[in-house]
Amino acid sequence: MAILVCGHKNPDTDTVASAIAAADLYSKRGMEAKAVTQGEIAPESVFVLEKFGFKAPEIVSDATDQKVILVDHTDISQTMDNLDKGELLAVVDHHKLGDVTTPNPLEMWVWPVGCTGTVLKSMYDFYGIEIPSNIAGILLCAILSDTVMFKSVTCTEQDKKAVEALAKIAGVDDVQALGMEMFKVKSAVDGASANELVFRDYKDFDMSGNKVGIGQLEVVDLSMLDAHKEGLQAEIEKVKADGRHSVFLLLTDIMKEGSEMLIASDDISVVEKAFGVKPDGSSVWLEGVMSRKKQVAPNFIKAFEG
Repeated sequence: MAILVCGHKNPDTDTVASAIAAADLYSKRGMEAKAVTQGEIAPESVFVLEKFGFKAPEIVSDATDQKVILVDHTDISQTMDNLDKGELLAVVDHHKLGDVTTPNPLEMWVWPVGCTGTVLKSMYDFYGIEIPSNIAGILLCAILSDTVMFKSVTCTEQDKKAVEALAKIAGVDDVQALGMEMFKVKSAVDGASANELVFRDYKDFDMSGNKVGIGQLEVVDLSMLDAHKEGLQAEIEKVKADGRHSVFLLLTDIMKEGSEMLIASDDISVVEKAFGVKPDGSSVWLEGVMSRKKQVAPNFIKAFEG
């Protein structure tokens, strides 16, 4: 039975590309593995997979009696159901360590870089395994997506070097043009429901015993979302009512390099505690804030502790 390689719930491009790459790498190391996702993939990921000749992985959300490798997360709230009834063999990630635990030692590749794809590029190099050109292509796109084309504070020199090397392998001459093509697809909001948009890139967190959801929509121009804001606000209020203390939705303008955050919370003061800016009604502009991982979740975690 193949080992399942799985990323977090509400899969983004890094989660999907990393699962495919890790399944290839571990299989070539003699451990038969296959990539799966926990749900439907977003338009950007569909674009990336189609561009490099991949189909979306099978959807599997239950780890019972399975051997599993996790990519792009280590949080129980973001992982497969019944992970404790399966066997976790390895983790490849670039986030803080979450609350997943194991009864046995495991292989861990958790690095402070902008994308799991960067870690996987180094793993291929470490094991002396050649990266197929189509996998190099999707890893390249994952890094561009996660680092917002190097604009995010999460971006490191390792990410930039990985992109340079992967572009050569994949035969991509203009990395910036590919990035803009991806973000135009990611920015497409017309025709999508408010629920689809909120959960396009969404994660739940446990913050001092409070369930807190943070979603993010990245667009090339914030005005694209003007007609949708009312519906998005109503949707996060609904999501919050389903047992959460707060739900925040980041509307990130990748050209202006900042985010408007929509707020649904039992205690709106946590926003001012976290960012030192008082919300204007149920939203706030956060200058220079583009990363949920490095600039938003950690600030809220501290605010909830206080």
